[in-house]
Amino acid sequence: MNDKSALRAEAARLQAIFIAAGATPVEADLLLPAETLLDLYGEDIRARAYVTHDPDRGELMLRPDFTVPVVQMHMQGGADPARYSYMGEVFRTQAAGSGRPSEYLQLGYEVFDRADPTRADAEVFALFAKALQPLPLRAVTGDIGILTAAIDTLRTSDARKAALRRHIWRPRRFRALLDRFTGQQPPPPTRAALIAALNDKGAAGLLAGAAPEIGLRSMAEVGHRLDALVADAATPPIPAAQAEVLGSVLALKAMLPDALEHLRDICVDLPGLTAAVDRLEARMAALSAAGVDVATLPFEANFGRTTMEYYDGFVFGFWSATRPDLPPVASGGRYDALTRILGNGRAIPAVGGVIRPELVTQLTAGGAP
Repeated sequence: MNDKSALRAEAARLQAIFIAAGATPVEADLLLPAETLLDLYGEDIRARAYVTHDPDRGELMLRPDFTVPVVQMHMQGGADPARYSYMGEVFRTQAAGSGRPSEYLQLGYEVFDRADPTRADAEVFALFAKALQPLPLRAVTGDIGILTAAIDTLRTSDARKAALRRHIWRPRRFRALLDRFTGQQPPPPTRAALIAALNDKGAAGLLAGAAPEIGLRSMAEVGHRLDALVADAATPPIPAAQAEVLGSVLALKAMLPDALEHLRDICVDLPGLTAAVDRLEARMAALSAAGVDVATLPFEANFGRTTMEYYDGFVFGFWSATRPDLPPVASGGRYDALTRILGNGRAIPAVGGVIRPELVTQLTAGGAP
């Protein structure tokens, strides 16, 4: 549907549900400082955003998402607790031929509340389920915190754990790292040759005959990186049994009560998972208390690994049950760590989500493209 006035009317109807639940309407700038987004996501964000330059403000991005500016606004002096809602256009580049819009309307709801995070998770999910009734949707939930906890229990170096956590949102890269760290995949020949040369001459010896410094990295930084490569090469492989258990966590797909039971069994082998699984159980109870039928609510441990990289706990999505070709109608999750980063060390538990009103209107009209 290309009628923007009709889309905005539908978005306003949905936003009224969030406002009735206690949300304060807020706005966000259309142009955002690129530096903040690059610091959060690295250069990968360039492939998903429109970048421009201003003589006074420097590099800017057309708003790819609302969460980051809303968190920044809240951390600069928002109330505690607080609930916000927003509505406006976001901009993301799309693959050629995908047919997906690069500009679309986004509506959101965010909760900042330290009193009971699991209840806040349930509040957001249940509110979105209510707002999207009676559309033919299928819901999926997950928990990035389960995955990070599983990584933290591995018997390996802190550097390898950090690498796995960093690439948890890049499943192929994550799988390649895990295969290398478990010894199933040898390092590339060029890396192996470099390690051999470092073992022979050491980083200082290798750099002594190097060309003059060019680029942004100093010789000391290059040397530090070379030392890290040597230390990694000397690290024993992750035990196969632990990698197998991690694989079973990643592959878990079941209704929420069955997933919880399976994860409790896994805690026998990975006791470091217990605290994260306890949070999952508390969330399941809170969802049930909020009127959600948890017996029929799917849980997928892998869910959320290809969305925005700030999610670090509960994640969810609502998809069309009749149009599998469509992107999620709504999605969201918990992002506690983001508040710490944007709050310069101050943090508050936070969870929220977004709805795409044009998909709601499309499905309401019968699902026609």
